[in-house]
Amino acid sequence: MANRLIGDLPKVGIRPVIDGREGGVRESLDVQVMEMAKSAAKFIEDNLRYASGEPVQCVIADTCIGGVAEAAMCANKFKKEGVAVSLTVTPCWCYGTEVMDTDPLIPKAVWGFNGTERPGAVYLAAALAGYTQKGLPTFGIYGRDVQDAGDTSIPADVQEKILRFLKAGLAVAQMNGKSYLSVGYSSMGIAGSMVDSNFFQDYLGIRAEFVDSTEILRRIDEGIFDESEYEKALAWTKENCKEGADLNNPEKQADAARKQHEWETVVKMTLICRDLMIGNPKLIEMGYREEGLGRNAILGGFQGQRQWTDYQPNADFTEAILNSSFDWNGIRQSFIFATENDSLNAVPMLFGHLLSNTAQIFSDVRTYWSPDAVKRVTGKELTGKAKNGIIHLINSGSTTLDATAQQRDAEGNPAMKPFWEITEEEAQKCLDNTLWPQTIREYFRGGGYSSQFKTEGEMPVTMSRVNLVKGVGPVLQIAEGWTVKLDQDIHKVLDERTNPTWPTTWFVPRTNDKGAFKDVYNVMANWGANHGAISYGHIGADLITLASMLRIPVSMHNISDNDVFRPSAWTAFGEEKEGSDYRACANYGSLYGIK
Repeated sequence: MANRLIGDLPKVGIRPVIDGREGGVRESLDVQVMEMAKSAAKFIEDNLRYASGEPVQCVIADTCIGGVAEAAMCANKFKKEGVAVSLTVTPCWCYGTEVMDTDPLIPKAVWGFNGTERPGAVYLAAALAGYTQKGLPTFGIYGRDVQDAGDTSIPADVQEKILRFLKAGLAVAQMNGKSYLSVGYSSMGIAGSMVDSNFFQDYLGIRAEFVDSTEILRRIDEGIFDESEYEKALAWTKENCKEGADLNNPEKQADAARKQHEWETVVKMTLICRDLMIGNPKLIEMGYREEGLGRNAILGGFQGQRQWTDYQPNADFTEAILNSSFDWNGIRQSFIFATENDSLNAVPMLFGHLLSNTAQIFSDVRTYWSPDAVKRVTGKELTGKAKNGIIHLINSGSTTLDATAQQRDAEGNPAMKPFWEITEEEAQKCLDNTLWPQTIREYFRGGGYSSQFKTEGEMPVTMSRVNLVKGVGPVLQIAEGWTVKLDQDIHKVLDERTNPTWPTTWFVPRTNDKGAFKDVYNVMANWGANHGAISYGHIGADLITLASMLRIPVSMHNISDNDVFRPSAWTAFGEEKEGSDYRACANYGSLYGIK
């Protein structure tokens, strides 16, 4: 396990703050406050990992913080140690503005211990008021039940909020300073492919890097890739990527020599796109230092339509393999690589990856199938979670092979797991349950191979999407739900009505009889674009917390109000949660933008 990007992984800073009155008060609290910090650090390090697999590291201030001087000492230590998220902890009253964390770019939270011996809750309220007054949105964490002074345990509700805050805060920190790699540009009128560099910089701290698709041809023609790895990758592909049926009309089918050329090309494309993203020391050894350094890209996308795909194999294989948790080098962290270079779908894919540590599904939000329509065309009825209708998620490119649902959680249920939990057997099952038919050449004249599978089994998933709205800026949509497994006869009829050479996931969102989630149809009707990013697990609440840190309002979600966790300042912008979210985000502006 290793961080493949330039820059150290961000650390969590623990700030134990204390009543600064010496001569009895401070001395009576020093041990308790520092033990609270140590308890928080242990809990965090035991429960959180980065998407690259390493355990999250915590840094604790050298002393309890009783005033401005010690706050400055702590800030100096945090700067040297690479702290990018801060958690302040205390069981007692402190000098609010004197001990606060004032770095405007570091996501921050305060955990005020709920005990009656000392007024930790009083300090928490005073501190949050101070942060709000100074324009530093901060999350407040306060346990529901009173604890005894000597209790060093962390209640379950506090644990949940600490983890939610830190997952989001670490995601913010990991994005900052990285790149989006745009290979190609918009050539089919797809708005998301028109990468908005200001959005990436102002809201995410990510720089947009643009590479013309002819760079792939140059590297192929001039041999700027690792030849030995290519031979290994091609042999692995031949062994593990079974070619599916060629559904093209006979007159459009390629001959064996052309198909072999396409396999060789798409494997080279995969190596080259990866090298463009993160570099490759082998290229430096070969004398190509510029190419070998890469672009430090934490995410990217490929737009080949139509100038590339009218005469070269498409990038479906490249996108699917990069987005999977395994390739010819074994099991590894998945990449985030969007089809059609839809940058606004790549972003929620990245959000989901950093929050869940799992591979991500990129799909067209293609078709709503009502129960009546399914009955009419198949003669069969939908049952179980699918009984009120389904949404067909399907796309030629970026769907990770992890979405075959061949991995298993601790209870034996279908799952998509962090790469370090995936077994060799599970990875092989994902490959074995995927075919690679020739692409339909009416769409992709240059040929290529699309992955073909259906998601087998029911999994909890969250679909999300960022949309840019003129006059508002970015907004986030979220829909928690489940993948569902249909009767094979139903699946076959519905799948063949679209493009049966592509991977299919049948999705059912959780509905609540109101607004956009009145029913499955309304979820589809209110979705803001033709694409969606689908992450394993119900991570909607985590996405809401992350969006608030980035000042991106949430326009649509089906998360319980009890699970919505935003900075305490949001309550000052009105009682209705979604309206206050829009007003707060507009007031504070993008995290890295200059107002």
